[in-house]
Amino acid sequence: MLIPNHDRVPERPPSDLVWDFAGETMGTTWAVTLVPPPGETRETFQFAIEEELARIIALFSHWDPSSELARFNAAPEGFWAVSQPFWDLLNRAMDIADDTDGAVDPTLGALVDLWGFGPPGPRPLDSFGTAPSLPLDDEVTEARARSGWQSLRLNRQQRAVQQPGGMRLDLSGIAKGHAVDVVSDRLHALGAISHLVEIGGELRGRGVKPDGRPWWTELQQVPGSPAPRTLVALFDLAVATSGDWVRGFETYGQRYSHTINGRTGRPIDNGVASVTVLADTAMYADAMATALTVMGPTEGPGFATAMKIAAAFVVRGDTAPIEVVTPAFQAMLDEGA
Repeated sequence: MLIPNHDRVPERPPSDLVWDFAGETMGTTWAVTLVPPPGETRETFQFAIEEELARIIALFSHWDPSSELARFNAAPEGFWAVSQPFWDLLNRAMDIADDTDGAVDPTLGALVDLWGFGPPGPRPLDSFGTAPSLPLDDEVTEARARSGWQSLRLNRQQRAVQQPGGMRLDLSGIAKGHAVDVVSDRLHALGAISHLVEIGGELRGRGVKPDGRPWWTELQQVPGSPAPRTLVALFDLAVATSGDWVRGFETYGQRYSHTINGRTGRPIDNGVASVTVLADTAMYADAMATALTVMGPTEGPGFATAMKIAAAFVVRGDTAPIEVVTPAFQAMLDEGA
């Protein structure tokens, strides 16, 4: 059981009602539970949630050819002016890339596509027609040459981003978390100060339920995890989990994760099965879960500990998975014990 240490007393919810909403977005599902303020209708919140999600897709979807991100990816060489929301999130992604030495990199779209996880679709079958083929070394080298956050140039005066030619942005490492935060902020602005937002497993809770209890959620667990069933109280807190079992493909007995290590140009293969991160925002939790997964079983916990990030790692050992938690994560466990 995880309980964050908050000094302040939770604000009382605006009513005793609890409304649930659900739908699909960004290739996954979303769910919202909220306490509405007096006088509002369900339609108000349904519209607000769907409007914010539609805006995220129009900005950052690499699957929608009409999105701002897809248009940049298809643009010829040159500097291209972008919208303020696009600029803001890209800058945040670049800051995180710098902080993590590229463990989270918004420029890996060419590699994501090459490995079969982008809009072009999955890897073609091999010559025997029995299993997905693997990219050639030359193909990986070429895609890496069109990637790398250090190669992306920003013109801050013109709010413009340079397309060096063939670079493909991919913000999927933080987009879901960002979407959770955007929806949460919109609900809060509408007076629903107590709510829980979930998109594809990334969650953020604000306030408490009408009975004063927090929004409890069970942490995702990798199959075979040694960690006990864990509940977390999402009182003004977000959680994200990155796992190698969530999405990938297998060929000739080897599984390839959808998480790409920009340092190698290949899917991660470092033994990290999953990383769960708790943070103030879902975007940061989402980004750090990915970054720590890429960093691996030694660098990841060391970085998270130094940065005081509440993170739990599950690492595949020789005989069984091993759980490693940071001091900040352990402190929450101790608090809830």
